[in-house]
Amino acid sequence: MTTNKAQHCETMAEVRSHIDALDERITALLVERTGYMTQAARIKQDASKVHDQERIEFIAARVRRMAAEQGGQPDVLEAAYRALMDASIAFEHREFARLREGVAA
Repeated sequence: MTTNKAQHCETMAEVRSHIDALDERITALLVERTGYMTQAARIKQDASKVHDQERIEFIAARVRRMAAEQGGQPDVLEAAYRALMDASIAFEHREFARLREGVAA
């Protein structure tokens, strides 16, 4: 297990500066991840395939393991990822419908 990777800060300004920098990196990664949700919506043939509980549980377990291995808080990371997955599934449902608008059934 590795140790906490956060740098020591003396002020809230330092803390916020580091968080802001991380948020920029995280946002870029989430934008990329969202692009894959659009591709998944395009590839899946049935809207019932958008919500895959087995995949959700696999990701949650994987995130918990990675968090523990990296010295993080598995409960916090799992909760964050479950919220991310909920939002991603809702987005994918919207994309699934959008990509099929005007297409004859």
